[in-house]
Amino acid sequence: MSANGGTRAIVAALAANVGIAVTKFIAFLLTGSSSMLAESIHSVADSGNQGLLLLGGRRAKREATPEHPFGYGRERYIYAFIVAIVLFSLGGLFALYEAYHKAQHPEPITSWQWVPVAVLVIAIVMEGFSFRTAIKESNHIRGSQSWVRFIRRAKAPELPVVLLEDFGALVGLVFALFGVGMTLATGNGIWDAAGTGMIGVLLVVIAVTLAIETKSLLLGEGAERHDLAKIERAVTEGPEVERIIHMKTLYLGPEELMVAAKIGVPACETAEEVARGINAVEARIRAAVPIARVIYLEPDIYSAAADRAGTGQAAPTAVPQPDGETGPDETAGRSGS
Repeated sequence: MSANGGTRAIVAALAANVGIAVTKFIAFLLTGSSSMLAESIHSVADSGNQGLLLLGGRRAKREATPEHPFGYGRERYIYAFIVAIVLFSLGGLFALYEAYHKAQHPEPITSWQWVPVAVLVIAIVMEGFSFRTAIKESNHIRGSQSWVRFIRRAKAPELPVVLLEDFGALVGLVFALFGVGMTLATGNGIWDAAGTGMIGVLLVVIAVTLAIETKSLLLGEGAERHDLAKIERAVTEGPEVERIIHMKTLYLGPEELMVAAKIGVPACETAEEVARGINAVEARIRAAVPIARVIYLEPDIYSAAADRAGTGQAAPTAVPQPDGETGPDETAGRSGS
């Protein structure tokens, strides 16, 4: 659902930004307004970013290969990070440069004065439609989370990226309208430069926010607390497992979670019983958390002494040894290997 919703939001944003970019460029050519030029570049950057998100989603669907045995799901994070870089450089830094240049040589808007205002109002309406689509699709998976938490914790990068881009576009249009309006009212082009600078600062802040959040996904994030609780219950609610010795999770992609755990099983069970028990536990995990598609369970015999020693071993040995003798597993248990 999140992938389809993200695609719909991206397509809506792409359609809006292409149309807006064309009208803004025409307005810039007619008026020479730096705010219109900054907004034009902003829309072009956003259009390219939506294309990158669509490309990343498509490439992430490729089948796993021997070289990439866990697939390409995290490639969506790569393209989201590239979006942040494009937004920072092509959008934010260009707008700041244009604001500096315009402030050095401020010029009033003397021709086609009604054009930038009309274009900006139309652009606000079109961006509002795109933003509404992104909000609607995000609400399907956001649940009761606040918008800030949703953007920070979402594992699928497309919706947060589109949300921030559309929000930034709407606020940037308001800044541009302020700059153009004040320039028309006062005849002083410094207001146009001020509006452009405000757009640049806004885009830089949004780009840095996106880069920070996407970097965390690239480094690798584990399951959310509620999913961890479901997995723990699924592992321990049956008779096959006495306890979880330790467990780690990792998102291989927005819709694929890896679960690796060492589990304590009863000492008297045969290999066949252990294998049957592991299969049952895996089935319960997948039923509880469907995105847990890659599961590795290592059976062991739990030892409280080894646990207290912090060796990471479940037990020094699974086979009782005569007094004074040390089994090979016991040596490994003390070494912490």
